[in-house]
Amino acid sequence: MSTSDGIPMSPTSASGSDQETTVGVMVVDDQESFRRAARAVIDATPGFAPLPDAASGLEALEFAQHLQPDLVLMDANMPGMDGFETARRLTAAHPKSVVVLVSIEDQDGLPGTVTSCGAVAFLHKRELRPATLRALWTLYGPTD
Repeated sequence: MSTSDGIPMSPTSASGSDQETTVGVMVVDDQESFRRAARAVIDATPGFAPLPDAASGLEALEFAQHLQPDLVLMDANMPGMDGFETARRLTAAHPKSVVVLVSIEDQDGLPGTVTSCGAVAFLHKRELRPATLRALWTLYGPTD
């Protein structure tokens, strides 16, 4: 399903209704291999649904406007607009979206602090698995 301008629409997500429990997850990464791997983890996690993913910060901002993602897995080091700036803009425009920065680098090798850009946590890409996804949502998802 997509909008009239071709932007994919999301399934009903956790922020869309009190009765729904599906967490809509958008993956933002310039590497297709990671986006594919992350989608497989999301698919394997009950209660989570992959939203269309974005290959750049600008694409993520455009998609988020229409998709209203519950959880965003954001690559910290993308060409152009990096994950820090994208997270800053995305959380300002969509404060209910929970952003987690991900990277193949250790957190101390990143150019900024995770929380300074509106992200709630950092996750090394090798640590992404269903249990980690559930734990992130339990810790940082909405409590209402």
